[in-house]
Amino acid sequence: MVKNKEKTGVFKPKMEKTKKFSLKISSFLLDIVRGFAIGVAFIIPGFSGGSIAAILGIYEKLIGAIADIFKDFKKSVKTLFPIGVGMVIGVLSLLFPLSWALENFPIPTVSLFVGLAIGGIPSITDRVKGGKTTLKNLLASIIPALIVIAISFMPIGADKNLTSLSFGGYLLLFLIGILGSSALVIPGISGSMLLLILGYYNPIVNLITDHLLLGKDIAVSLLVLGVTALGIAIGFIGISVIMKFLLKNYPRATYFAIIGFIVGSIPTIFVSTVKEAGMSFTTLPASPLHWITSVLLLTVGFFLSYALVVYSRRLTAKTE
Repeated sequence: MVKNKEKTGVFKPKMEKTKKFSLKISSFLLDIVRGFAIGVAFIIPGFSGGSIAAILGIYEKLIGAIADIFKDFKKSVKTLFPIGVGMVIGVLSLLFPLSWALENFPIPTVSLFVGLAIGGIPSITDRVKGGKTTLKNLLASIIPALIVIAISFMPIGADKNLTSLSFGGYLLLFLIGILGSSALVIPGISGSMLLLILGYYNPIVNLITDHLLLGKDIAVSLLVLGVTALGIAIGFIGISVIMKFLLKNYPRATYFAIIGFIVGSIPTIFVSTVKEAGMSFTTLPASPLHWITSVLLLTVGFFLSYALVVYSRRLTAKTE
């Protein structure tokens, strides 16, 4: 009996190490899946990568890693790497099929992602439970929601020519990149929608799909995309520092604002999709099958997102 106890004592640390390693692998793979979802959100006009990050419970971790990139580079890279891998996989693997789906079946396609957004909202509302809801908190939700909805009704600008930009044009492109970075940092604000309004979304996508991947105007395409990426990177860091400050000093009010941004973005996604598809609310598809499919996909998205939130909660409980 004593020998068995001694053996149990020997193997117990090994079992605990194996369990911790398994949880780390699970967390790493889950972050890749989360990053995949964030990457896909960049492709959908009206959708926000920041919303997905908040819904999937990694918003604070993501913001903290971006804000501290120069303070603790190694830790930040360790946090951002699996998310970044997932984002790249999401964009590259679904850019063409999603572009095709949005062109041919826009409303059913975005319904799936709206379902994903709605299914994940409980993960954010959990953050504001237990405290007293004040008028300031309510305004912190209502005002962002109205801002997001107002943006969706702004007219879409004419597409810009990005193949023959002057120095001033590249400088403006850099600023556009900073503005577009809000798609990841600020939940509910769609960078793709802002780029559509400013006339840069389609030209940037075309540079990737019709130029860079086909070997046409490679130098110009890389320059344009590089300047845009630089603006996005600087915007990520700058806005992340601000959001980290708000989350640290005013967490409850900030999460009320995040809820407002996300709730306001739900009707915005449909409005943006209708505008991008060249339709109006009087020329929407009349086929019952079209709307039944949309509702079914919305439901599927809801349950997929909610299941991922539940799994994330259980994984977090095990690691604490």
